[in-house]
Amino acid sequence: MSAGGVNPLIPFLLPGRGVRGFAVNLTEQLNSMFGWRDYPPDVAQQLGQALAAAPLLAADMRQEGRFNLQFQGQGPVKLMVTQIDEALQLRGMVKHDADAEGDFQALFGGGLLAALVEPKRGDNRYQAMVDVVGLELAEALQIYFARSEQTQTLIRLAATPEKLAGVMLQRLPEGEGRNDDNWHHVYTLFRTVSAGDLLRWEIPDLLARVFAEDEVRLFEPRAVALRCQCSHAQISAMLLGLGREEVDTVLAEQGKVEVTCEFCGRQYRYSPAEAHALFVAETAAAAGQTRQ
Repeated sequence: MSAGGVNPLIPFLLPGRGVRGFAVNLTEQLNSMFGWRDYPPDVAQQLGQALAAAPLLAADMRQEGRFNLQFQGQGPVKLMVTQIDEALQLRGMVKHDADAEGDFQALFGGGLLAALVEPKRGDNRYQAMVDVVGLELAEALQIYFARSEQTQTLIRLAATPEKLAGVMLQRLPEGEGRNDDNWHHVYTLFRTVSAGDLLRWEIPDLLARVFAEDEVRLFEPRAVALRCQCSHAQISAMLLGLGREEVDTVLAEQGKVEVTCEFCGRQYRYSPAEAHALFVAETAAAAGQTRQ
């Protein structure tokens, strides 16, 4: 089986061990998340790992909506958010001190980790929150699953400017092959997986090497799209929502309206003529609807 094309998320099963898993490689479209931002290297690495983790955590999501993985803290990183929807459109952002640097604990220690599912329809929202514990993001997520989901989980994550990668294994709640010896076998083998292994190997090759003595059943890959949902139309709608009076105030003070997307960092600029044209078009559209 091939690696699955661009940015594959591949489900897999170790049927003889009572374990399922997901693995992801992200090598395309990275510039859409990082190209407009100037994150410090340590912050960029943590965001990269969080972006690799999000598809693994949301792999079972089928209803229309969005899965959010969020960190809040009082240290060098104030907020980190990754969002992914049912179509596997992924984005992320970090708010941080200008001099933020260090490992996971230095950046996030003492903060909170939250997982939130926001369905597009209805109000059946789900949220779980735990303290940030662990020496790295993967360990913090494993502890999250143990505490909030009561699910034994193993995760490895890696990130460079060229590639984001992750693997997650979970012990099935029931079924053939589920016993402590099998889980210990999988745990022992998975401990040998390094960040370098994740970055070096394609998913099928990595799993074949790690679980060489076991049957690894790969399923159809899905493509992950690293893509911010911001657009000129979206920003224009936001300005219309603010109202002409507030937009005119900004124009009077700054001579233009400038909006920066919090996620990808892309800037949208409106001259006075462009901003006024939005409200003229809105008024004309409203008049047309009234005449109908």
